[in-house]
Amino acid sequence: MSTRRQLGRSSLSVSTLCLGTNVFGWSVDETTSFKLLDAFLDADLNFIDTADVYSTWVPGNKGGESETIIGRWMKARGNRDKVIVATKVGSEMRPDKKGLSKAYIRAAVDDSLKRLQTDYIDLYQSHRDDVETPQEETLNAYAELIREGKVRAIGASNFTAARLKEALDISAKAGLPRYESLQPLYNLYDRAEFEAGPGPLCLENNVGVISYYGLASGFLTGKYRSEKDFGKSAARGDRMAKYLDPRGLRILAALDEIAAEYKANPAQVALAWLIARPGITAPIASATSLTQLDDLIAATRLSLKADDIEKLNRVSTL
Repeated sequence: MSTRRQLGRSSLSVSTLCLGTNVFGWSVDETTSFKLLDAFLDADLNFIDTADVYSTWVPGNKGGESETIIGRWMKARGNRDKVIVATKVGSEMRPDKKGLSKAYIRAAVDDSLKRLQTDYIDLYQSHRDDVETPQEETLNAYAELIREGKVRAIGASNFTAARLKEALDISAKAGLPRYESLQPLYNLYDRAEFEAGPGPLCLENNVGVISYYGLASGFLTGKYRSEKDFGKSAARGDRMAKYLDPRGLRILAALDEIAAEYKANPAQVALAWLIARPGITAPIASATSLTQLDDLIAATRLSLKADDIEKLNRVSTL
């Protein structure tokens, strides 16, 4: 199995799994973050996703904590050229710091570059759509950043199919850089919105897909099988109720069965299914410990047989 995939039509060559780092500076301290990043890179994986807004939701944080930790790690290790760094702009940092206007993007990119201690970002993503700013203005801002060498490629996150298509059409017509990736919610349980919406558009236009919540906030690990398990995570337990329906339990049963066959665990199988999906470049998953990271790494080396993939497709279909 190849360890690298081209992201869209860009020059970026990324690992088949992307490490999500919204936990850095939140539920993972800097020392542990460094260990996770070291182990990830040692496993020949190179794709790291962050955002300027990580982690404003933590009391006392201002945002930029995750980028800052990654920047310190790259500086300490001297490994900037070995890592593909994806970050995002647009989510609200403060009431006056949000959106995708040209002026805001230009200010925000410099802040991210400082925190990351680098002079370029490999993949700069519109974190969420900004309907108040014309898409042409946003894409022109990105064109300038690419010309200046501050950004290598651009992506979109949480865009609908209609808005992504509009952006791609503007890029083609105006000769502007196009979104080379989409970051949607997509996993074995949460399939319908992506597959009925932007999924076919991405496939048709060779837009890379880096899906988030690859393990459905932990549900697909098998850790939460009844309401009494919700207390296992203060951060995520309250999200589990929606997954504990007959379909969710069917998915867990199939994951258990297939995992036993491969001497793997449900998390590894769920991520391996995503990695094998047509059009998916690299699912994003996060880890708060080296043990969890080992599961993510193992998923990139697990090649599921066609009948096992078909079984998972079947039990997870609405």
